[in-house]
Amino acid sequence: MMAQRLVLQRLLSLTPRTLPPQGQRMLPGPLTLRVPPAPHSRAFGTSAGCGSTFNVQDGSDFQDRVVNNPKPVVVDFHAQWCGPCKILGPRLEKVVAKQEGKVLMAKVDIDDHTDLAIEYEVSAVPTVLAMKNGDVVDKFVGIKDEDQLEAFLKKLIGA
Repeated sequence: MMAQRLVLQRLLSLTPRTLPPQGQRMLPGPLTLRVPPAPHSRAFGTSAGCGSTFNVQDGSDFQDRVVNNPKPVVVDFHAQWCGPCKILGPRLEKVVAKQEGKVLMAKVDIDDHTDLAIEYEVSAVPTVLAMKNGDVVDKFVGIKDEDQLEAFLKKLIGA
């Protein structure tokens, strides 16, 4: 991770004339490493295997896919730097996937979408909201085990 930051800092400090030729990557030092160009055929997607989990892109995306959604939606407010979020996120995705489309999961990075975090009074991460018909019907902060998450979802689906 540190090496990546050094490479990025070095690249950002270079002028366009001094960037390495395409297909080469700068290393933290005078060396360059020959690497093949990355294939561009793969699109960026969600981390869950099915379409029940998605990343919120902006406020209008949140409005369309969460608030106006006829299905119940679990909203995971998280941050890249949050250790507990890295544990809860995959666990929550797994439990949502088991529901076979009865409930959806929206992921909101609080650093990218501070306005949504403020609007929904998120003061710590991870915070998970249960939303139905545009209203917050349940909420928890912190980590839960799979059984607790399943109970949380069953309550939302039946709510």
